[in-house]
Amino acid sequence: MSNLKRPAEEAFDAVEGLSPSSKKSRIDDYDKSLTPASAVENGAETREGSNEEKAEQTNGEINSNQVKDEEDDDLEAGEEVEVKAPIRQAAPTEGYDDLYLDTIDRNVLDFDFEKLCSISLSNINVYACLVCGKYFQGRGPKSHAYFHALDEGHHVYINMSTQKVYVLPEGYEVKSKSLDDIKYVSDPRYTRQEVLDLDRKPHVSRTLLGKEYVPGFVGMNNIKENDYLNVIVQALSHVSPLRNFFLLEDFSNAPELVKRTSILFRKIWNPRAFKSHVSPHELLQEISLRSNKKFTLTQQSDPVEFLSWFLNHLHLGLGGSKTKPHSSVIQHIFQGKLKVESQAITARADQVHDRLRFEEAADVQSSVSRFLLLTLDLPPAPLFQDEQERNIIPQVPLTTILAKYNGVTAQELNAQRKRYRLQHPLPPFLVFHIKRFSKNKFVSERNPTIVTFDARNLDVSPYVEPDPNSHQPGEPIWYDLVANVVHEAVRNKEDVADSVGEERKTWKVQLRDKATDEWVVAQDLFVDKVRSELLYLSESYLQIWERRRDPPPGKGKGKA
Repeated sequence: MSNLKRPAEEAFDAVEGLSPSSKKSRIDDYDKSLTPASAVENGAETREGSNEEKAEQTNGEINSNQVKDEEDDDLEAGEEVEVKAPIRQAAPTEGYDDLYLDTIDRNVLDFDFEKLCSISLSNINVYACLVCGKYFQGRGPKSHAYFHALDEGHHVYINMSTQKVYVLPEGYEVKSKSLDDIKYVSDPRYTRQEVLDLDRKPHVSRTLLGKEYVPGFVGMNNIKENDYLNVIVQALSHVSPLRNFFLLEDFSNAPELVKRTSILFRKIWNPRAFKSHVSPHELLQEISLRSNKKFTLTQQSDPVEFLSWFLNHLHLGLGGSKTKPHSSVIQHIFQGKLKVESQAITARADQVHDRLRFEEAADVQSSVSRFLLLTLDLPPAPLFQDEQERNIIPQVPLTTILAKYNGVTAQELNAQRKRYRLQHPLPPFLVFHIKRFSKNKFVSERNPTIVTFDARNLDVSPYVEPDPNSHQPGEPIWYDLVANVVHEAVRNKEDVADSVGEERKTWKVQLRDKATDEWVVAQDLFVDKVRSELLYLSESYLQIWERRRDPPPGKGKGKA
């Protein structure tokens, strides 16, 4: 820096310098012009003193310029500027325990969607902002939730796994009773007595906006084409033993499919919900992953196919065995035994009339197989119009199509004649699949036959092989309807002339409220009451029947 100074003896033009030297030359000329003659005559001392002062002044200017340049570089870099970070606290400041809690907006909170950070898409250590409802990862000084708190001024967050509430950026935990309702909506928990009262005492709740709803009979969001899943989940959530199991047990270490099923069941029966509907998005994402995208929310599937897949994977997820029967709660509730008798049919040529003669084998092969649901075949729909030139929709009683399992009616299948009959012990719940759809190489056909039934008092004893050890012969075995999944065909694009014949499948579920003995029909977000006498007017596709418990000895009808 010293070579920038110009000694007094040298001429100005002889020095090659930068702008500070030219500045100093002008300052020297200015000082000389204003200096008195007596001061100039004093000699070299005055000159030397002034030179030293000028050198110090010049060095000070250069040093200050350097500092300013370095500060400018730091400001341009942006990262090295030392900004005072918010102070992290282990506890709230005394007297400010409820700070920021008034900014919570319960109307925007929706914990039904998959717990993924909205920025990193990670499902690890996810927090929900209680001000805007978005999900963020972490709460440390470099986490997304921390930056969201600084950028947006949203300070209250809940951990989606531990249900603890924190204030950011300070980082302390909030322990306030006013947040219990949010924690309960995020992860509802029930006592054993509350679960027992679900089917005994009618209960009406209210949402945040004051709308009345009945826990267990709430709408389910149809995100795009997932109504086939909604009806199955709604039906299974009203199978009492299965519902009680998922509401009471702890599934923190269970597979993700079981865990998310339990969460959805608990939210369906939530008596303190903020909204009168739930969304199956979290469960759907896991089902789509586990089924290799066979069942998704963007493409409609068959409810019976999904039910079969869902029950089997829940069975395995709960520790069930593929070979050992009754190894999980799923099989305890739905699995029964079916006796199958088969006779081989052979075709021989008749030498006299040159015709084929079909003969049954003398020996009858008998086997026992296990089932989770029973398929019922509808009679073929009529092809022609009646005398009044109208296509009247045919009707068939449920007991008629159940005759397939009476052990007498035979069906021919794959060159074999088969007969079926149920065996004791019967499962607590029977699932009937009424087969309406058939596919061939050209077209998929729907059978519109109406199945008539009484919602109570279905006697299945004619279809069960007698066993005095399990049930007294001649006594009826009563089953009552719990859920009825129905199909409805809707015409697509009614305003387009070319769309004749195009139909879209929609699914509804009819559910019985055991507390009031009333029936409710649910289709996506719409829930309404329906008369029990009108249930069979729809095209039943899947039915769940519950076995009526036999009265204890000495307490039956006619006994004192």
